[in-house]
Amino acid sequence: MRKTYKIKRILTFILIIFSVIGHSQSNTFKVTLDAGHGAHDFGAVYEGRIEKNIALAVVLKVGKILEATPQMQVNYTRKTDVFIDLIERANIANRFNANIFVSIHCNANRNTAADGTETYVMGLSKVASNLEAAKKENSVITLEKDYKQKYEGFDPNSPETMIGMTLMQEEYLDNSISLASKVEDAFGDLGKKIRGGGVKQAPFMVLHKAYMPRVLIEMGFISNSTEGNILNSEEGQNEIAKAIAEAILSYKKEYFGNGEVEIFEELPSQKINEKIIRDTVTPAKAKMTAQSSGSVLSNKSVDASKAIFKVQLSASSRRLELVPRNFKGLKNISVAYENRVYKYMFGETSDFDEAKKQLQEAKEKGYDSAFLIAFKNGEKITIQDALK
Repeated sequence: MRKTYKIKRILTFILIIFSVIGHSQSNTFKVTLDAGHGAHDFGAVYEGRIEKNIALAVVLKVGKILEATPQMQVNYTRKTDVFIDLIERANIANRFNANIFVSIHCNANRNTAADGTETYVMGLSKVASNLEAAKKENSVITLEKDYKQKYEGFDPNSPETMIGMTLMQEEYLDNSISLASKVEDAFGDLGKKIRGGGVKQAPFMVLHKAYMPRVLIEMGFISNSTEGNILNSEEGQNEIAKAIAEAILSYKKEYFGNGEVEIFEELPSQKINEKIIRDTVTPAKAKMTAQSSGSVLSNKSVDASKAIFKVQLSASSRRLELVPRNFKGLKNISVAYENRVYKYMFGETSDFDEAKKQLQEAKEKGYDSAFLIAFKNGEKITIQDALK
């Protein structure tokens, strides 16, 4: 009898352990870090400063900071001086099922006075300087074997040819912009050492095939002697790595919470209908109605045939009551629940100029990474399509 009791206790203990492990894994935030270039691909080289070495040094420092954080799992496209195909870098992130992909590089320019950081998201920009940056990084594919077959239809000297390729950037663009904004904000906190250059869009091949929010960071210009020496120094690399890591942790906290088990005081079902699910977007097609406890609640009496703009403030694993005190005094808050994340939105208008004013209002309240989103006929669309 005692033996049976002991066996039951042991089995119960094992089940508890597996339950805890399973919960811990489900709350793990996965990051793939990509150090640009490698081996025979040196990247930019100026006065002894070598891009491939600086990028790898910073990536390893970022990884070390993140690995010391609970519920954080990091993998790398490379941890040594080796050459990895651009498409394989994305595949590494895809196989890892990463939550975000961060590719780290150094910038360079014939104009040695050029300086500042730039953080790129995937996009088909027509800005000449953005295209030039993409052209420089995409030219790496010519060092790969059979690159013409592997990247059929793509000309690294003409990034615009990516327009004809199948793109996934829209699905992750909002989150990518949010992550990029956090990176640039963190660089801005470094003071005058390295000037922040802002968030930009360009058709980078390394970002093209990564199916998750992803950014490419140009940490500064190694062609600039002052900035290049900072990038090449241990102290400079530590500061830059800390800034990037802080941006990633800020993104994780905003979109995935702290990884801790949160207990909420549940509201009565009727109140949940009225206060929590009101103005909710359903996960399937981002429709502007929601079902809860058998009822259907539409958001407002708006003309769904017109493009409707909203300001996305934040996203979190935490459910908040839609009252001004929870949103820095902002009113007219709505929420969408998608992929186990609550996305909080402010305002609603079919007037783009008014939407921009609402965005500015949100930023003035402290939502620095807020951005506009759009809906038409009850479905989420791009801002570009809304303006058409």
